[in-house]
Order: sequence, then C-alpha cells, then structure tokens
Amino acid sequence: MQWNISENFSNNSAYNELLMSSSGVSGVDADVVSVSVMEGDSVTLHTDDKTNQQEYVKWYFDDIRIAQITGDLSYICTDVQCNEGTERFRDRLKLDHQTGSLTIMNITNTDSGLYHLEIISSSSISEKIFSVAVHGVSAAERDKMKRKSVKEGESFTLYTGEIKNPNDLKMWYFNDTRIAEITGVACKICTDVQCEERFRDRLKLDHQTGSLTIMNTRTTDSGLYHLQINSSRFSITRSFSINVTGEYNLVISIEKYSNSSAFYYYLLLLFSL
Repeated sequence: MQWNISENFSNNSAYNELLMSSSGVSGVDADVVSVSVMEGDSVTLHTDDKTNQQEYVKWYFDDIRIAQITGDLSYICTDVQCNEGTERFRDRLKLDHQTGSLTIMNITNTDSGLYHLEIISSSSISEKIFSVAVHGVSAAERDKMKRKSVKEGESFTLYTGEIKNPNDLKMWYFNDTRIAEITGVACKICTDVQCEERFRDRLKLDHQTGSLTIMNTRTTDSGLYHLQINSSRFSITRSFSINVTGEYNLVISIEKYSNSSAFYYYLLLLFSL
C-alpha cells in the first residue's frame, strides 16, 4: 500500500529513516480488528489514542484516503473534502477531534471492506486495520426490526442481534437518557431519577443477550431507543423507533367526526380493539 505522507515531516531525518524502514511492509504486521454490523447501524472505529499537536491521523478505505486530522486541528477532512470527486461516504463520516476515531453513520453493505488507520508522529508510525463486514437486510425486514407499533399496555422487546463478545458493554438509551446497561451478567436498570420515574419496574434485561423488554407500555414510551455496544476497539449504535398507541387518541377522533359519515367507521374500529 502506498501511503500519502504529509510534507510537514519531509525534513525530519528521523522520520524519513523510520519511513524507509517500514516501506513495503505497510499493513503486513498491523493489528487487524474484525467488526460485524447490520446495515443501517453506525459504527465507531477507535484509535485507542489521544492525538497531540505533533501527530497526523489518517484513515483509508480500500487504499483511498477518506479522513484526516492533525493534532493541532489545523487540517481536517472527510470523504469528498479529502478526495476530489469521491462521495461514497458523503455526510456519513465523523471524526473525533480528540482521538481521531472515525464514525461511519447509516452504514451500507457497500461499506464492507478494509479500513486502515495510520497515526504518524515525528518518531513513529502506528497502523491498525479494521475488517468491517456489513450484513445487508431487506427494507421490509429492517423496518420490522427497527420500527415497532404496539398498543398501550402491551409489552415489546428490542433485540440486540448476534453478540460475538458477551462481555462487551451494552447500553440502552431512550431519547438520549440511559435507561439500562449490561456487561456479562452484571446489569443496571434506571440509575437516574428521570429514568426511574418514567420506567419504574417496567424494564427487563435478558442477561444472556442484553435484549431489552418494556412492559405495560404507555403512550409516553413512544420515541427513539438506541442500543450502544462498546468494545475496546469499536462501538456500534443501533436505533429503534417505537410508537405506542392508546384508545384516547381514537376516542378523540370519534368525537371529532361524530357528525359525519366517518363516525360509524371509527366506532367499529374502537370496538374491534
């Protein structure tokens, strides 16, 4: 692989010597991390590093530079900004300005492949390779998994899917409020006051999979739920849209149309619940 090295280090003899010693073996001895995600997820590939002002962090996908950041933040680019005419990841890449970690949002099966991380300093070059496999699902199947509509009082379960490492930290969020987490068999549910008031005694975690069940649902449980799976090398975020419907909305509709021919339709619908 031919790396595009910044000219800022071109006059540094120690760096040039290091570059020559690593020439021709790039990626051979690099650490390889396997990542398996579902189409539509977001995944963050971690650098395990905090950038300093002397470092350059570069990301490549199939030998094409897709992101770069300097430690002093003087230069940052992603996708189309890094390569003229390249728009594969348009508006779907995000760089952490402190660590240089790369997030790929709304991932698609065409994003499967090798992602190469290169961290360059004046005294060293470190590399890591992420082998990302994106499992495609049909639009209908994805909607069935990630969009649920239930009646008030019913229960529903949000599934984690296949978990390769059961010891990974799995956290559940409702509208950005963390409501549950589990690592291995140790779990916590509703540790803050806001969560305790909303979901008191209505959440259940599967200790084997980390799947979350909400019992005796209310219309106020409607909203976005997020599952975040954290390992030391990467993080995966999966979103679920839940709509809880109740009789109240239907009764309001009947009253609104009681003087029209639509009244009988709504009345029949009400008694069919």
